[in-house]
Amino acid sequence: MEVILLEKITNLGELGDKVSIKSGYGRNFLIPQGKAVAATEEKIKAFEQRRAELVKLEADKLTTAEQRSTAISKLEVVIEQKAGEEGKLFGSVGTADIASAITAAGAAVEKHEIRMPDGVIRIIGDYDIDISLHSDVVVTLSIKVVAEA
Repeated sequence: MEVILLEKITNLGELGDKVSIKSGYGRNFLIPQGKAVAATEEKIKAFEQRRAELVKLEADKLTTAEQRSTAISKLEVVIEQKAGEEGKLFGSVGTADIASAITAAGAAVEKHEIRMPDGVIRIIGDYDIDISLHSDVVVTLSIKVVAEA
């Protein structure tokens, strides 16, 4: 299936690129999310007419993401969890816990923006968490997981 990208997609292409993808990825994710349209002749013509508008929207999203990144990078986040004597947590700290802690600290973050390639946190300590605000803007935030008193 060929689609035209309406925004930059990491590991796929830039705004306006015509890419070939698997049908399910296009039908189930990119097209319903408004990130791409099917590459028919009439859609290509309509895209060319809207190109300037889409470029401006993409630039606005990038500017907003950069502003959010400066606000997030100034935060100090401490998450309290129940833990045993050896520092092992009862449960774990995942993306939802981190997102709610960052939002409580003063910067709104969604859980899908948080990247944890090593999985959830299960031990007390300091961790560097990547937050992907835009395909071009990734912020590394240091969080501290401590035992509840």
